[in-house]
Amino acid sequence: MNIIDTHCDALLKLQGDARRTHSYFQQDRQLNYLNSKELDTNMERRIEGNVKVQFYAVFISPGIPDNEKWQHALEQIDAFYEEVLTMKNMVHIKQLSDIQKLKEREYGAVLTLEGSDAFGNDLMKLRTLFRLGVLSLGLVWNNGNLVADGVGEKRGTGLSEFGLKVIEECNKNNVLIDVSHLNVEGFEDVIEHGKLVFASHSNARSIHNHARNLHDEQIIKLINKGGMINIVFCPPFIGEDKVTLDDVMLHIDKIIELGGERHIGLGSDFDGITEFVEGLEDAGQYGNLIEALNLKYGKEFTEGIASRNFTERFC
Repeated sequence: MNIIDTHCDALLKLQGDARRTHSYFQQDRQLNYLNSKELDTNMERRIEGNVKVQFYAVFISPGIPDNEKWQHALEQIDAFYEEVLTMKNMVHIKQLSDIQKLKEREYGAVLTLEGSDAFGNDLMKLRTLFRLGVLSLGLVWNNGNLVADGVGEKRGTGLSEFGLKVIEECNKNNVLIDVSHLNVEGFEDVIEHGKLVFASHSNARSIHNHARNLHDEQIIKLINKGGMINIVFCPPFIGEDKVTLDDVMLHIDKIIELGGERHIGLGSDFDGITEFVEGLEDAGQYGNLIEALNLKYGKEFTEGIASRNFTERFC
């Protein structure tokens, strides 16, 4: 069963490897996207787990000085082109409809941006990112920026005037607007003004009260907007102590209860997490989740959450 995974941080690891080794020549690197065990979403694991399409996020740490953020974004995009897209049978998804065109043994790669820090207040840079292939924009990480506030920011404001211009650019270019990490006020503004809206990696807050999870009211608004909630595998967002697949399915149950049976997807956060769901430690173990979903919900529902809900909604 093919899977679409809407969030991972492999590009950050690949960029870090290039900087540590002080080399942009792949033969000098410590990490190899084909099979390095340090990469949760390496190519061999993707194939093993039937991850047909993987979204690769460009993430800029808030600790990076402002005048260096654009460079960091370009380095991660370079890793996407030079290390991910060069894998055998890898296809660059340049528009979401390309997902439907993938052949049996082809694998799709989608470039995304997590946080608007990379382009600052420069819409030309944002449009350049779109031209390079960014198909999904997470407006913020946990902190605030010139566009909006994240869940960890104390100001509690909605989208700025510049943020509304960013939304216009996303709408004009059919780019997904990602509300994961966004605070409640910003979420409301995106629901009002956004065209294609989803949460790339978030869970249900009424199941586990973590700031990164969505309130029931937010989930309902996403459903009514025609969006999606992609389940994240980060244990602190799922439950207490050692987290199992059963704990993951509690969040799925809640979204179903709220009317979102056909609005659920998967957004692992692999390569961005250091704790793991038992039996779901990397992309190669996706089969364990699919088996558990099949047993509990049946094949039709499982095919939906694995990929069909996304393709029917956005492709």
